[in-house]
Amino acid sequence: MDASVDVIEAREVERQTPRGLVPPALPPSAALAPAIPDYLMDTYYWAYLNPRNVRLLDREIVVSVILWGQHRRLRREAFRELRPGQNVLQPACVYGDFSPALARHLGPRGRLEVIDVAPIQVAGCRRKLRGFPQATVRHADAAAPGGGPYDAVCCYFLLHELPEDYKRAVVDALLMSVVPGGKVVFMDYHKPHPAHPLKGVTSIVFDTLEPYAKSLWRHEISDFAGAAEGFTWRKETYFGGLYQKTVARRLAVPAREQDAPRHTHCAPE
Repeated sequence: MDASVDVIEAREVERQTPRGLVPPALPPSAALAPAIPDYLMDTYYWAYLNPRNVRLLDREIVVSVILWGQHRRLRREAFRELRPGQNVLQPACVYGDFSPALARHLGPRGRLEVIDVAPIQVAGCRRKLRGFPQATVRHADAAAPGGGPYDAVCCYFLLHELPEDYKRAVVDALLMSVVPGGKVVFMDYHKPHPAHPLKGVTSIVFDTLEPYAKSLWRHEISDFAGAAEGFTWRKETYFGGLYQKTVARRLAVPAREQDAPRHTHCAPE
């Protein structure tokens, strides 16, 4: 049986078991599965966990509308940082055909590993990637991804959905998942130009549906990285500053070794 199905059935058993009684033994895969975070249940159940809404929202046109028609451009900019043949982690499922497109971009000699903390998202992504033997999907939390190390991580519009403490945990975990010389690519929201015609509408949407998104208006993504000293950072913005690509590259040699003075030992005269 699919591990994600085990988890869903186990949680349903727990939900239906009367209080005070011990539920039946859980399948081994469920016992090891990460718990769904409280913020996801409280804030995003409607979007990512409700089966009916997931079926409605998991469409390419929905992603394009949400991103004001910029999705294809932003996806292309993310893929520009990744080379065919690389071993890449995608730390959350993305609606639409993002994952199949990434698997095609990496090619048959590449490897794509997608993780998600929600079993329903894992199951849906597995269906989309059935025709790609170079791609796998597993149930894991982006704050503790496991696996790797990877040549690169492609984090596509995940951070804006996380509370600040979770942002810090996820950013650090992803940074530590890449090999020396590897990179983490963050595509996400950014504070737009003050005169941006969509700034007001976006602000209302954030206040209503995305309560953690405005922290990316107040902070650089590197601000959430406790391990930033071992990385170089660069950022590009798009669509009047509403979106950003921030790339963290892990130094091939630790910064302290690069910066340390070189001592020359001379033989005594």
